[in-house]
Amino acid sequence: MDHSAALLVIVDSANVFGSVPDGWWRDRRGAAERLRDRLASRGLPDRPGPVEIVLVVEGAARGVESVPGVRVEAAPGSGDDRVVDLVAEAGERPVLVVTADRELRRRVTALGATVTGPRTVRP
Repeated sequence: MDHSAALLVIVDSANVFGSVPDGWWRDRRGAAERLRDRLASRGLPDRPGPVEIVLVVEGAARGVESVPGVRVEAAPGSGDDRVVDLVAEAGERPVLVVTADRELRRRVTALGATVTGPRTVRP
């Protein structure tokens, strides 16, 4: 796929799986893998056209591997900072960030990204 034409969807994994109290804190890596697999199998149903999905992981979720359809980016430090870096690196490409984090929303919209909440990718 020519990713330059595709919508870049950046998912703040910790914020998305942290939005539902389902015991994710006992296995952060497992929660990130389940989210990755759900994204790989379902994509974004409300977004027609080509998309490139990037799942940003941090902390105990580092080490989660990429799969076809979802590239996993392990943040060396703050996941939020890695999300902002990815938005900045996208240049003119359209970017959608999935998070409910208010400060992160402010930072990425200042760079031109649009934002949607975790319900977009949660079951």
